[in-house]
Amino acid sequence: MGWAVIFEPQNLALYGTGILTTLGLLFSSLAVGGVLALIFALLLTGPIAFLRWIVGAYTFVIRGTPLLIQVYMIYYGLGQLEWIQARWDTVWPWTHFKEPFFCALLAFSLNTAAYTAEMLAGAIRETSAGEIEAAQAYGMSRFKLMLHIVLPSAMRRTLPAYSNEVVMMLHATSLASAVPSMLDVTAAASRIYSDYYLPFEAYLAAASIYLVASFCLIGFFKFSEGRLLAYLAPRKH
Repeated sequence: MGWAVIFEPQNLALYGTGILTTLGLLFSSLAVGGVLALIFALLLTGPIAFLRWIVGAYTFVIRGTPLLIQVYMIYYGLGQLEWIQARWDTVWPWTHFKEPFFCALLAFSLNTAAYTAEMLAGAIRETSAGEIEAAQAYGMSRFKLMLHIVLPSAMRRTLPAYSNEVVMMLHATSLASAVPSMLDVTAAASRIYSDYYLPFEAYLAAASIYLVASFCLIGFFKFSEGRLLAYLAPRKH
């Protein structure tokens, strides 16, 4: 009886909407966070000490506080300030703060940007000195050196750690259910639980969805690592 309820058309549609919201939030936050992470990583490894300190402080605060608190701070904090609400309908970008999806997207993007920036900055610092010296001997400027040598190498070497970050972000999107009107996979399970009092079936179905999505992401990154990091594999004699 319980599982039959889960597979009713209206409940499957509810999970379908939740999947679209979850994936939309995941890939949007990864895209925005990836751009921010690249900028932050360049600043973290750049020559300007003040910018290194500012970005370092940002990544320290973000990585040192729970993501759920960050979601609450943006939606219930910034989003509920009278100064922002007075500009909801007229002044950009404050017009977006009345949208639950935007608040969740902002929180997730800032969070993943901090973690990814530190990973990428570490990979940049660990770039082989031989590669840098060879590029300098070839006459490359600092910009060309970073663009053609350091960044491509660092991004490839960051891929295994970044794959873990992506899977963790997929799981973290379940926190979006804490934002009212956000119907992600976890929120869909909570709605079915409240309507039918079937916590085991509702949340196990949600867990299965996250498991399948994680399996697909891990498979994609394993394939990518095999193609992009093949040159790092030990040679067979």
